[in-house]
Amino acid sequence: MAKNRFICEICHKGFPREQNLQLHKRGHNLPWKLKQNTPKDEVKRKAYVCPEPSCIHHNRAHSLGDLTGIKKHYSRKHGEKKYKCQKCVKMYAVESDLKAHTKTCGKKEYQCSCGTFFSRYATC
Repeated sequence: MAKNRFICEICHKGFPREQNLQLHKRGHNLPWKLKQNTPKDEVKRKAYVCPEPSCIHHNRAHSLGDLTGIKKHYSRKHGEKKYKCQKCVKMYAVESDLKAHTKTCGKKEYQCSCGTFFSRYATC
């Protein structure tokens, strides 16, 4: 992939990803909503599709952007859940998901007015 494919029209600084350019444009006080590509601007990107025919990500229109993403997707949605939480009954196919879960498992600190406990205040 070419470096700095997305160029700021104000200061001509280049970025490898369009999202980086959009965040940069906020510094110029410009609208930073992702613009739609016109047919001449279209760049063919490599598509990583799920090998499971019944999955939505099997369709190229819903493909994922990188190989790691499709591998994790396949493990999470179609693979064996082999990582079990030691505190509860939940199981995960990806070890990093289990690690993220264990940070909050069993830590229900916020009580709603209805009496239910939650691990995050925003859930109340």
